[in-house]
Amino acid sequence: MAVPKKKISYSKKRIKLQKTMEKPITYSVCNQCGSLKYMHHLCTNCGYYEKYTAQKNESR
Repeated sequence: MAVPKKKISYSKKRIKLQKTMEKPITYSVCNQCGSLKYMHHLCTNCGYYEKYTAQKNESR
């Protein structure tokens, strides 16, 4: 039967678990409209990202 040779220390166990733990979602404030948005993504409210504004395609 497979048995571990040594006890896994508390810190090694936590380091191993950190890979599977859920990371908190980081938000930032949009510079143009002030609403919350995901970092490095377009603003869902106004479509603004850094210096550019996304154009909505309404031709369909």
